[in-house]
Amino acid sequence: MNKIVKILLIVIGLVAAVLWFSLPSADDPGAINSGSMNFMFIIMYILLAIAVVTSVVFGLAKLFTTKGSLKKALFAIGGLAIVVAVSYGLSSDNMAVVEAMSERGVETTEGTVKNIGMGLNVFFILTVIAVILMVFPGLKRMFIK
Repeated sequence: MNKIVKILLIVIGLVAAVLWFSLPSADDPGAINSGSMNFMFIIMYILLAIAVVTSVVFGLAKLFTTKGSLKKALFAIGGLAIVVAVSYGLSSDNMAVVEAMSERGVETTEGTVKNIGMGLNVFFILTVIAVILMVFPGLKRMFIK
């Protein structure tokens, strides 16, 4: 199987190299519609799909075969859901922001502003948690020795 994958990767690399050298110049207005450009995008989408499917399949296989990993994953997903719920509760649907955005020509709703605020709050909370989890063990190790 490993030899087949190597041969397949070499063939894809050679095809991509041939397509690279057959690309039209950037000054050509019809460059976006060239066949080599389209084929390179097709190769890229195929490789991306293979990478996504492989990582999901092997990740799920590892999740279900390793003892205790499913429980840890469910705790992590539950913790993330709690952070998202708290962030949604903390975010506001400020009408001043909606009015300011509409003055600039960007149509927004109160729900959109609340979702953006929730996303920012999730980012800030997870950043604080990550910093604490990086700093606390270092401090603990410094003072316990």
